[in-house]
Amino acid sequence: MNALQNVSVFLIETLFSMYISAVILRFLLALVRANFYNPISQFIVKITNPLLVPLRRIIPPVGKIDSAAVVLALGLTAVKALLLIGVRGINADALSIVLYTVFDLISAVIHLYIFILIVQAVMSWFGNNYGNPMVDLFHSLTEPLLRPIRRILPNLGMIDISPMVALLGLYVILIILQSYGLAA
Repeated sequence: MNALQNVSVFLIETLFSMYISAVILRFLLALVRANFYNPISQFIVKITNPLLVPLRRIIPPVGKIDSAAVVLALGLTAVKALLLIGVRGINADALSIVLYTVFDLISAVIHLYIFILIVQAVMSWFGNNYGNPMVDLFHSLTEPLLRPIRRILPNLGMIDISPMVALLGLYVILIILQSYGLAA
């Protein structure tokens, strides 16, 4: 690939991945019923509303699941895949694009949770973080993932190893997906 292709791939990957991550966060925030008055939640709502609100008029939620956010994330991931295929000059059939879209989105969710767990662990080292909007939001997002692990693990007093176990599990899932060529 030449320099222009490399720059194009970089920009497509970065910009689409950032917005797709925001849509995933919006979906997860609704799923875990996080505090939408949190400033970070408000930011996510504001940047995702322009595409999500019109889509919600067409696609209603299914129970607790924000179907419009799922469709938007899948659609943006498919557009990203098509743009990358075009820039790289690759021939791909429809099934390959669909599989790439689904597994790239699963990979994005896993990477997002890995990022959140690592940031949450690092922030726990720096004193009292109560009232910090990021800490509250990350706790809301990770608690449903960590709670089942905490039920299984023995209580070790002040040390909570459930985030490490969750990270190991998430990395194992990524390795399995990557070994089959299903994730980046």
